[in-house]
Amino acid sequence: MADRTAGPTGLRAALGTLDGPLRFLLLSSFLIPLGSFMVLPFMSVFLHERLGMGLGTVGVVLAAASLVQFSGGIAGGALAERIGLRRTMLWALTVRTVGFVGLLLALRWPPLAVGALVLTCCGAALYLPANKAYLVRGVDDARRPAFLSAGNAALNAGMAVGPLIAGPFVLSSPGYLFLAATALFALVTAGHAGLPPGAAPQRAQEPDTGRGLLAGIAVLPFAANALAFYLYFHFQHFLAMYAVERASGTFYSLVLLLCFTLVIVVQPLASDAIRRMPYPIALAAGFAGLAAGLAVLAAGTRPALLAGGALITLGDIVLFLKNDLEALARSPRSDAVVFGQQRLGAGLGACASGVLGGQLYGLSERGGHTGLFWLLAATQCLLLPPLLLALRTRAAEPHPPTARRRRSTEAA
Repeated sequence: MADRTAGPTGLRAALGTLDGPLRFLLLSSFLIPLGSFMVLPFMSVFLHERLGMGLGTVGVVLAAASLVQFSGGIAGGALAERIGLRRTMLWALTVRTVGFVGLLLALRWPPLAVGALVLTCCGAALYLPANKAYLVRGVDDARRPAFLSAGNAALNAGMAVGPLIAGPFVLSSPGYLFLAATALFALVTAGHAGLPPGAAPQRAQEPDTGRGLLAGIAVLPFAANALAFYLYFHFQHFLAMYAVERASGTFYSLVLLLCFTLVIVVQPLASDAIRRMPYPIALAAGFAGLAAGLAVLAAGTRPALLAGGALITLGDIVLFLKNDLEALARSPRSDAVVFGQQRLGAGLGACASGVLGGQLYGLSERGGHTGLFWLLAATQCLLLPPLLLALRTRAAEPHPPTARRRRSTEAA
């Protein structure tokens, strides 16, 4: 793989250094969420209406799936450190393909749906830390935001297109969607087998493999990531039911398309500014965006759904990228382990959102005031983040300027 440790830092110039394998990885970062989001955004509706689960049960199932998908990333990072990035991605995609086969079979035997959903989330947990680490290995600090934002843009493009394809068919003809997703994952898995293995790891320090999974964790970025995902997943888990009831499945897909388009366009352009932004300011701006967007959703109109989704996405653009960059800068661990630790925080937040959000949404729905659910979520965006400032003063984490320079190329 080409040396990417030095060179221009502009967005276009930085991405111009991508070689063939990394371009395929970016294509895969589009195709994988394309297949997943033909199905996963509608799981709350599918489980509730097609399989007859109560909203409280749906919330618990989504919480468990989110916990596996995100928190399992810490195991994915550790596995990548032991067997290599490419082999980890291959195993992850194989597991995920089997999960989509299970969803297809669940149309005949519905109880299989929950297990199949969790299995697809296991594959996602294993894949993403290795994917990110493969993408940014050997990249200097100044260009990491450009490479990470390019991966995020590809991922969000797939997430945007998937629901548009699936919206009209997810309840009427889910079998065709599950079959298409399964075939797509099988093809992408075969493509990953052709990625170059890369160089063996060379570390100036003793290997991370003898250390615990949480050793070297960057406390503040970890906590901020958990809180950001907890608040964001109120939107991710429950907007489908809220929007479909007030508009339609197609309009819900358009809301997602707007959100993903903002990530695709804005995050790469803003990546360097986010890198240079002081961390406390980034946290304040990001959580303020979440609060404003969730409050706007309470109006329940079509313009409110679009505006609320846009504000939430703008907040997430800052929070998710800045938290990853701060974690990479503050932790002495390998990239794959750092991304896995951040995924653990995301999973804990998403799980809490599913459990608490499911109960709160059910209560507000039974009371006939589902808009109150979004106002309560917005209030939490204002009350909870100040606790991070206390954590910031207590953690007293080292932030050495050379932390990234002593990390070497990852194994593939």
